[in-house]
Amino acid sequence: MLRNKPTFRWIHAMMDEMNTKIICIRLGNVHVIVVSDPKIACEFLKDKDEIFASRPDCMSGYLTSGVARHKLLQSKRKEEAANLLRYIYNRCETNVAITKGIVNVRLIAQQYTSNVIRKIIFGSRYFGKGSVDGGPGDEEMEHVDSCFTILSYIYAFCVTDYLPWLRWRTDFDGHEKIIRNAMRTARKYQDPLIDERIQHWKDGIIVEEDDLLDVFINLKSTQLTADEIKIQILDIMLASLDNTPNNIEWAIAEMINEPRIFDKAVHELDSVVGKDRLVQESDLAHLNYIKACVREAFRLHPIAPFNLPHVSSVNTTVAGYFIPKGSHVLLSRPGLGRNPEVWDDPLTFNPDRHMNGNNKVVLTDHKLQMLSFSTGLRGCPGVLLGTTMTVMLMARLVQGFTCELPPNESHVDLNENLHNLWKAKPLMALAKPRLPHHLYPTS
Repeated sequence: MLRNKPTFRWIHAMMDEMNTKIICIRLGNVHVIVVSDPKIACEFLKDKDEIFASRPDCMSGYLTSGVARHKLLQSKRKEEAANLLRYIYNRCETNVAITKGIVNVRLIAQQYTSNVIRKIIFGSRYFGKGSVDGGPGDEEMEHVDSCFTILSYIYAFCVTDYLPWLRWRTDFDGHEKIIRNAMRTARKYQDPLIDERIQHWKDGIIVEEDDLLDVFINLKSTQLTADEIKIQILDIMLASLDNTPNNIEWAIAEMINEPRIFDKAVHELDSVVGKDRLVQESDLAHLNYIKACVREAFRLHPIAPFNLPHVSSVNTTVAGYFIPKGSHVLLSRPGLGRNPEVWDDPLTFNPDRHMNGNNKVVLTDHKLQMLSFSTGLRGCPGVLLGTTMTVMLMARLVQGFTCELPPNESHVDLNENLHNLWKAKPLMALAKPRLPHHLYPTS
C-alpha cells in the first residue's frame, strides 16, 4: 500500500487489469472489498443493508459520526445566492480592470457552499469581516482550506487503519498529525462561537431559535454537551463542503468545452424563468436540463473514489461471494458512474442521457448506477440540502453569466488531479453578465 500511492488508483488499475467488478484486497488483517457493479452494490447496501450498516474503527472515523436533525433555512440560502451574484458581478464589472473578468469557478463554488453552511449553522456569512467585494476574508479562506485538508484524508488509506497496533506507537504515514493540525485550525474559528452562543442562551440574551446551532443547543431529547455540539457542527460542515463545488466546477468546465450544452441550459432558464427576474428555488423543479447537467457531473466526475466504508457485522454471502465478518466494503464511485455495461459512451459528458420525456430528473440513483450521495441506513442525511444548493448554484451561474474560455486558450483541460478526483487545475473562466444590470445585487 505504501508503494502504490495513491491507493485508490492502484485499486482501480488492478480491477481494470483483472477485468472484474468486485475485488477483495487484504490490507493488514482487514479484507477490503471494492465493488463497481450496481447489482452487487444494491445487494450490499439495500438487500443486506442491516449487515453492512456499521463503520470501521479508523483514524478518521470520529469525523463521520451521525448528524442530528436539522432544518433547511431557505431565506439564508437565498441571501447567499444573492451574495454570489454580487461577488461575480463585481469581478466582471466593478473590478474588471484588475480581474479582466476572469473568475475562479472553484473558489466561487467553495465560497458559496461554505457561506450557505455557515449561514445555516451560525447565522453569519463570515467568521471575520470578509472582503469588500463580497468574497471570503483570510479567516474564511483558512477555515475552508483546513476543512478540505481534513476531507482529503478521510478518503485516504491510512496504514494504521489496517495495522491498528501501530496507531499507539507511531504516526506511520503522517496522516494523524496533518488531520490534528487541520482540525485545530477549523475549530479555532467555530468553537468560540459555539461557547458564546451557549452562554447567551444560559443568560437569556437569546430566547428564539434562528439557526442550526440554536437547534442543537435546545435539543431536549438528547441534551448534547458543548463538546458534542462542537463535534456535530464540524461533522456537518465537513459533510456539506466538498460535493457541490466539485460538481459545479466539473459541470461548467465540460459545458464550456461543449457550447451546445451550455446554450441548451441557458435556453431552458430563459424559457422557464425569463431574463427579467432571478431564478429562485421554487423554479428548480422545472429546470430538468439544469438538473441533468448536475446529475451528469455527479456520474462522470464524483467527489471521491469511494463512499465511506461499510463493515460487515457477520459472516455473509453477497452475489455468491463469501464476505467475512469485519470486511470493509467500498463502492467505487467512478467504477459505477463510468461502467460501460450501464452507460453508453461513459466517458463523454452528455446530460441528454438523463432526459426521459416528461419525467422529472432527480440527482440520486436508487439503482446505484451512479453514486451522488450515499444511500442505505448510513446514507447522507443532507441529500435535500446538498441537491438544492448544487442545482441553485448551477442555475444562478448559468442564468447570470456567460462563461467562456479566457483569451488565448483553446479548450478547458479536463485532466484529474493525480491524488484525488478534483480537476487538476482550478477552472478559470471569462464571465460576462447576461441579465439587466439592475437584477444584480449591489449590497
